[in-house]
Amino acid sequence: MGNSSLLGQLDSWSERINGWVDQGHFPGGVLDIRLDKRNRFQRAYGRLNADKLLPMELSTVFDSASLTKVVVTLPSILLLAQAGELDLSDSVQKFIPEFRHGQVTLRQCLMHSSGLPADLANRLERYTERGVFQEILEQELEYDPGTRTNYSDIGMILIGNIISRVSGQPLDKFAKQHIFDPLGMLDSTFRPPKAWQDRIAPTEWDGSRYIIGEVHDEKAFRLGGVCGSAGLFTTADDLSRYALSWLYPEEYPLLKPEWVKASLQALPEERGLGWQLWQGQEETLACGRLWSHGTFGHTGFTGCSLWIDPVRELVVVFMTNAVHFGREKPIRQLRPILHDRIFHDALQV
Repeated sequence: MGNSSLLGQLDSWSERINGWVDQGHFPGGVLDIRLDKRNRFQRAYGRLNADKLLPMELSTVFDSASLTKVVVTLPSILLLAQAGELDLSDSVQKFIPEFRHGQVTLRQCLMHSSGLPADLANRLERYTERGVFQEILEQELEYDPGTRTNYSDIGMILIGNIISRVSGQPLDKFAKQHIFDPLGMLDSTFRPPKAWQDRIAPTEWDGSRYIIGEVHDEKAFRLGGVCGSAGLFTTADDLSRYALSWLYPEEYPLLKPEWVKASLQALPEERGLGWQLWQGQEETLACGRLWSHGTFGHTGFTGCSLWIDPVRELVVVFMTNAVHFGREKPIRQLRPILHDRIFHDALQV
């Protein structure tokens, strides 16, 4: 669906994405584009999985993986800061006394400059019992906090735990009450109900079955399916709604404009609070190279992404279950191609 001349670009986008589906890069996907407040494009491509010929639908629910960090964990901690419940300069140890590194702050965890490693040293086996949170508490710092960035699941898991401790609610309950319900994100949840099973895009083969409705990330799985780094199941439409709260914060009941602005200031290595920021750096981000400086977004390991260009008022949500065909997926190389094409065409509207 959509309107205006944005629809005129339908064939070019669809041909490219359908070609990638035919080449086996991913079973299918959903593309949702907003250009300012007048133009909207939505289209589903391909099928849900390799075994069944069920078509991908606009209502398909995806395991969004690390998009959890910016759709749940980031706004949740900012809402608590906005309410005066905490300060981003506070130490993690203030809220988690058993955490040993008193110099690490909430802000540093959000910026991925905490000094914590990217992940646990030994890869988790999905169905093997491990005390993940205790292992996180035992991690040593790899560098002095605040001196550089290193994308870390661990820091965001700690932030998710702090949200629960400060609010007195589990992270998923807090997100539903303060983010999903106010924004009308009715298809966003952790641990989706079994009634949603036929709507969910399956992720990876676990040796005996495709994973459906269970979080793909092993740490999040061992933490019960709810944590600050992964676990959010959602639709392209819900993510598009969420993006509008960042693009037009004065119109939505979430973060105040000053908090949005502060989150998107270019920090070391072009990273804001939670978000990746495109500033024309040497490394091409998933949004490609044509988008306006100041564009922000994030990706998820399963094959999902969200990018927002505040200058052009452009939002692109691209959801796939690329890990369905294995973890060595070309989605990382394909995203910049698609986003540059969309940006180029959007300028013609």
